[in-house]
Amino acid sequence: MSVGTPPPARYIASARKPQLVVALLIHSAEACGPPRGLQIPNSTCIAKFATTVAGAGTAASASFVRPPRPCQVRISTPLSFRYIYHSLSPTLRTKKPLLGGYKILVCAEKSSTPVVQQYTFMGSSKEPQEYNSNLYPHIEPYSTGFLKVSDIHTLYWEQSGNPNGHPVVFLHGGPGAGTSASNRRFFDPEFYRIILLDQRGAGKSTPHACLVDNTTWDLIGDIEKLREHLGIPEWQVFGGSWGSTLALAYSQLHPDKVTGIILRGIFLLRKKELDWFYEGGAAAIFPDAWEPFRDFIPEEERDNFILAYNKRLNSDDLDVQYLLSFGFTMFRLTFLWPLHNGNLILFIFNCVSLQAFARIENHYFINKGFLPSGSYILDNVDKIRHIRTVIVQGRYDVCCPMMSAWDLHKAWPEAEFKVIPDAGHSANEPGIAAALVAANEKFKNLIRSGAP
Repeated sequence: MSVGTPPPARYIASARKPQLVVALLIHSAEACGPPRGLQIPNSTCIAKFATTVAGAGTAASASFVRPPRPCQVRISTPLSFRYIYHSLSPTLRTKKPLLGGYKILVCAEKSSTPVVQQYTFMGSSKEPQEYNSNLYPHIEPYSTGFLKVSDIHTLYWEQSGNPNGHPVVFLHGGPGAGTSASNRRFFDPEFYRIILLDQRGAGKSTPHACLVDNTTWDLIGDIEKLREHLGIPEWQVFGGSWGSTLALAYSQLHPDKVTGIILRGIFLLRKKELDWFYEGGAAAIFPDAWEPFRDFIPEEERDNFILAYNKRLNSDDLDVQYLLSFGFTMFRLTFLWPLHNGNLILFIFNCVSLQAFARIENHYFINKGFLPSGSYILDNVDKIRHIRTVIVQGRYDVCCPMMSAWDLHKAWPEAEFKVIPDAGHSANEPGIAAALVAANEKFKNLIRSGAP
């Protein structure tokens, strides 16, 4: 399997199988932390490293906060957007020796525009009521388990919050991203019974990155099996990005099991959405991110990037899988946060996790989400029109452009539609996180008041 040969120093080119990729990425919210159970380098080493890669004359400082919050690095001089790959230097070490082929990715961007935490209410004739919009503190699950849903697949699930509270199921994105501890923070733990599950092949579910019997309809069946396993008659559904697709498809198939829907970053899996992101549309905004993604593929195969990546993500050579998984995932991550506060946050990615994300997402996209048609979700809005719903959309979402949320809003004007004017795709951006928490608070108040 051939792989494009990118310019040196901008790409990973190690022949050694990478075990971890360390990425310094800009982020403006505190909701997202590094994967659990991983060592984090100390703050002095990170600051020294950040100063080294940022260039001479750039001051960097770091404050180390123990997990679940990541180590934050602030670079005082605004930087131009760029990628820098480095082998792990002796100045950046964990407490234990690091083995394998390691690389560092630094992603820096100018931050001259402050992030304003705000959100708007649209599509409602009533004066909006003010609700709490602050993320809740980190909590731990009160129960976890694994549910065997087929001869092949076993799903990880967890429950947190109030065991006797109103049940809400969180459907993660990707497909293949898996859940994280920060996902629990959108819900009041005293009111909600918070259920998270890792979809087939993702997160802690097994077998890892498995594509066999992994379709939208399998996932919908799994959600129902989990609901029945936990003895829940009906529940609120919460999903963003791919999770919004799954939430809509599940609710349309089982509307009698859904008490309310909260959606973020609408994705309808239409050809124009896939072409926008993976076939060059987004390159008009992020050419510097598009070119590395493009250059992993030889020129003669660049007429269909989803297909070209599919061949390599399913290669028998694991090194090729890992390399292309890195390129695929880093391209996706670039678009999450269009506005930043100047902080760099350390993430440690296990390359096996990147493999699951890239392989499963590409598997769904090459099969167009296994939906009967590109208009399937819009065609079936009538089945859920009566369900209380809030749609939250970032104005500058490059992953899931607002055209999809707008089309859903026009087909479903009864749903409350919130456009976040200074936000992109990530649920952890301040404005989007605030709107999601406020939507849950609104539903909480309505349920307490006995509203239909």
